[in-house]
Amino acid sequence: MEITVTARSGEISEGIKEYAARKLRKLEHLLRNIESVQITEAKERAWHIVEITLLADGLLVRGQERGAEMRAAIDLVVDKLERQIKKYREKLNDRARHSTGEPLSLSAREGEEGPSGRIVRSKRFAMKPMSPDEAAAEMELLGHDFFVFTNAETDEVNVIYRRRDGNYGLIEPEF
Repeated sequence: MEITVTARSGEISEGIKEYAARKLRKLEHLLRNIESVQITEAKERAWHIVEITLLADGLLVRGQERGAEMRAAIDLVVDKLERQIKKYREKLNDRARHSTGEPLSLSAREGEEGPSGRIVRSKRFAMKPMSPDEAAAEMELLGHDFFVFTNAETDEVNVIYRRRDGNYGLIEPEF
């Protein structure tokens, strides 16, 4: 398991890094093949905000929590990730029992059957080239949480989305 730590509000001590690694090992019994872990720490007023993104067998799991102390925030986010993974495994096993009567392993690929729900609607629309700012305005006008558009500067398909903090995120493809 490769762990990368990024601190936005200064340095993180080795003790905190070891604490996080020890806590993350608890997830190895749920996900056998954790390839990489990205931990990002930020400080906002009196809060430590910890975001952990992990990649295991093609599955991407992300959690973010805040706490008055760094260790408390790490505990909260690891518990959140554990709940997400358990919920995902339960869904896989329920689907497998309903279709074949046997539990499905977590390493099953999405090509066999998706992890949540089924496609119930398909939509086609014309995409005119626009800037990310124009796309954000269009998204707000439509009242959506995300908007797919062709970036006029790069001529590539991008996605702009509303973040929980009220700001916007931009997803750009990388080939």
